[in-house]
Amino acid sequence: MAIGVSILLTIALGVLGPSAMVPALGGPPWQPPFSLGVEPDPHLVIALAAAAILLGGLGLLAALLALRSPGTHRLPDPRRLVAAGCLAAGILAFLPPSGSGDHLNYAAYGRMVTLGLSPYTHGAVDLPGDPIADAVEKPWREEPSVYGPVATAVQALASWIGGDSLRLTIFVLALVNAAAFIATALLLDRFTRHDPARRLRAALLWTANPLLLYQLVAGMHVDTLAIACMVAALLARGRPVGAGALLGLGVAIKVNAGLVALGPAWELRRRPARLALMAGCAVAVVIVGYAIVGPEAIGPMTRTSKSISHASPWKLVQGGLQTVVGTGSAYRGEIQIGSLLLLALVAWALLRWAARRQPLAGELDAPMVAVGLMVAYLFATPYILPWYDGLAFGLLALVAAATLDLFVVVHLTVLSLAYLPARVEGVPAELGWLSGELRPRLAWVLLALTVALVVWAWRAAGPARRPRASAAPPP
Repeated sequence: MAIGVSILLTIALGVLGPSAMVPALGGPPWQPPFSLGVEPDPHLVIALAAAAILLGGLGLLAALLALRSPGTHRLPDPRRLVAAGCLAAGILAFLPPSGSGDHLNYAAYGRMVTLGLSPYTHGAVDLPGDPIADAVEKPWREEPSVYGPVATAVQALASWIGGDSLRLTIFVLALVNAAAFIATALLLDRFTRHDPARRLRAALLWTANPLLLYQLVAGMHVDTLAIACMVAALLARGRPVGAGALLGLGVAIKVNAGLVALGPAWELRRRPARLALMAGCAVAVVIVGYAIVGPEAIGPMTRTSKSISHASPWKLVQGGLQTVVGTGSAYRGEIQIGSLLLLALVAWALLRWAARRQPLAGELDAPMVAVGLMVAYLFATPYILPWYDGLAFGLLALVAAATLDLFVVVHLTVLSLAYLPARVEGVPAELGWLSGELRPRLAWVLLALTVALVVWAWRAAGPARRPRASAAPPP
């Protein structure tokens, strides 16, 4: 019930039209995406979004817990969940994106390509008076693209089709995004079809996941495309050429998805010829992509890697250092080193736990290694946004159920509340406390969650306790 209501609330945000949650789109009103255009009150739509997130997170937690004890709960038919999730994704593709203004950047980057400019050296501010670039919101108007060449190619295609219409450009991007989400859903459903419990869990973690429908589909983030490639690559890892090409495509969309490649690499470590073939294909795809767009595409990514998002626990560390030592430095170098150490700690704890779960100790398969590394990255990185968590859910659907599911659900729920909404324009001043006060407080929750994750993984990986022998009866 809660999951269904959450999805309906997410759809309602788009149906209502431009608001504090939904950026306005220029172009002929008869073109998709469509909405009622009623200009709802900012307080109303943000309350609807908060309700969608809370109901979605709690409903998902309850469903995953019920799945652990199927004998005491009536579980839904996974086929119905898959159908409902795919239908919701299709509906959302015809509604204006909500939650952030990232899709406006995508449209502007594609526009630059069609006009002969490099999106890696220019920002929307460099196209004054352009009907597409002028829609990009602060503070991103000066920022060049941080996305890979495959993402840029999709954005350029959408711009070529949409022309001067922002609405049509966004609609093309939304169709591609929804298609990637649905394709991932069908791949996961096919992979788990022989096990009803795993099939239901995969549907909950991905296809009918209200938090992912809110962030990835309604939010129309390019991460969806990278996730589709990485999930397909793990399922195709028996074919090194195909898996390598898919891994390369994923990295050429968003570079941080490259952590997934370490999973197949670990699995093939004793088969160097197949590993070399897979790695060679992946590297070739990435090199060709970046050769086409030019080396200037690397610069924006390196700058972003040094950033610290406002809901990250590392923002608390940065603030503490500035209070104690001084405000003359952002301490980004020290925080980068600290985050790498934390990533190693979390990854070690998770992989140690995962190894103990395997029938043969230490024989981790590619999806499990990828899950451990990706979850460690999401909990340790200084720059984290809610939609980044989507890749962890796609990977979790490939492995067996565990308490780790619950940690990731809570992580995404808290992050989604922290970025409510993930934009500056259109939010009234009296709601500034959402970003100024609530977001830093939720960073403390994420810090506590990270500590809890490490403690749980350490204890779960420990040796099983043997029951104490009862005292021998007297003769």
